Amino acid sequence: MATNEFRLPDPGEGLVEAEIVTWRVAVGDEVKVNDILVEIETAKSLVELPSPYAGTVTALLVDEGQLVDVGAPIVAISDGADEPVPDPATALGAEQVPGSPVTEAAGEARVANLVGYGPRSTDSKRRARRGATEQVPATAPVTGNSLPAEPTAPAARAAGDAPFLGGGPAVLAKPPVRKLAQDRGVDLTTLTGSGPGGIITRTDVDRASAPEPAPARVAAAPTAAPTRSVPSPAPARAADPDRETRVPIKGVRKATADAMVRSAFTAPHVTEWVTCDVTATMELVDRLRERREFRGVKISPLLVVAKAVCVALSRVPQLNAYWDEAAQEIATLHYVNLGIAAATPRGLVVPNLKGADAMTLLEMAQAINAVVSTARDGRTSPSDMAGGTFTITNVGTFGVDAGTPIVNPGEAGILCIGQIARRPWVVGAGRDERIEPRWVTTLAVSFDHRLVDGEQGSVFLSTVAQILTDPGLGLLF
Repeated sequence: MATNEFRLPDPGEGLVEAEIVTWRVAVGDEVKVNDILVEIETAKSLVELPSPYAGTVTALLVDEGQLVDVGAPIVAISDGADEPVPDPATALGAEQVPGSPVTEAAGEARVANLVGYGPRSTDSKRRARRGATEQVPATAPVTGNSLPAEPTAPAARAAGDAPFLGGGPAVLAKPPVRKLAQDRGVDLTTLTGSGPGGIITRTDVDRASAPEPAPARVAAAPTAAPTRSVPSPAPARAADPDRETRVPIKGVRKATADAMVRSAFTAPHVTEWVTCDVTATMELVDRLRERREFRGVKISPLLVVAKAVCVALSRVPQLNAYWDEAAQEIATLHYVNLGIAAATPRGLVVPNLKGADAMTLLEMAQAINAVVSTARDGRTSPSDMAGGTFTITNVGTFGVDAGTPIVNPGEAGILCIGQIARRPWVVGAGRDERIEPRWVTTLAVSFDHRLVDGEQGSVFLSTVAQILTDPGLGLLF
């Protein structure tokens, strides 16, 4: 019987691992191509993985709740055909050696990805790090899926490729483990793998890079001038399950934390506020709900805000840009992928409306409903959250008046909407001036001061406020 091992696909967006959430199959189950095998959680979304094989499930290689590296085998499926069984080194996710019996008929191991399954059809190479050169032995090509049997010289590699740190034999280690070793300066050729089949694991790298324990102190009179000792870190707080609940930092929460810290300490933030009368916007929303073409479509003030933001970005394109550190350039974009921050049980996710600036009001309403619904169901794909150019976050849904949002990495600005509430407001002028109850909200825009000056940020915020106060003004910009 031939057994195929399905490896964890690459979800893209630089993600290198995922958590096995729920198995949808059990050992002994018959599956067809595209049947759902498992639900995984990446740092950005929940994803269902379909089977690229038909046959009988013979083994679930990973437990639920376990983190798995991209490319690691997670399930074995027998197709019932009489074929040679692959060498265990291949089944365990080891890199293949050209010319050995473990290579496939096509010459390379197949690594699936979420877009499709099967061998790569191009000869593209990973881009090397800046300042690095990639040396390839002339005797055998080096790809992400194969290693030369006897590397002849060290090679400067891009992140994720095997670091050749000596002239010895190729090591068995997955790309994330190699990257970890490279970052910590660990020579993989000096390690003995503790994983199945001798594969080197993260634990092996951690152990090799751990500092040597300090020798025990001996009580004796000093014979030389004492040296200053470095104080040890404070001991970790002992967990008391009766008094506290602990949740692992992973998935969306970890990704959000990393992104916010990176943004807060990279981009100099400036935040400006304006409080405005949005009664006309609320009246427009009521009228839209009564129109036949909007029947069955959820309409909220967020729709008008989103349209106003697109109009304001066309007037102030500096807020629809990003800072390219590598090229030392500011890239101003000619399209708007409008991010809509959505609170979900898994944390905050920000899917974006691709080409929002070209949408009609109805198309935008439908797109907002779709991305918010998908996000709350935990089904937002990484591609839906990639490529955002500007973001809207609505804290008003929680009864909050205003906030100081942090700009998403790779963007120039973010708009925060406070709650829309009835408040006393001065209307009219001169003898007609009076106080009336009106719908009022506070808007706050945060922007990266490297790209956006105070004048530009102020014009943008003022434009959004003017349109919400009088939606007809949107026709003038």
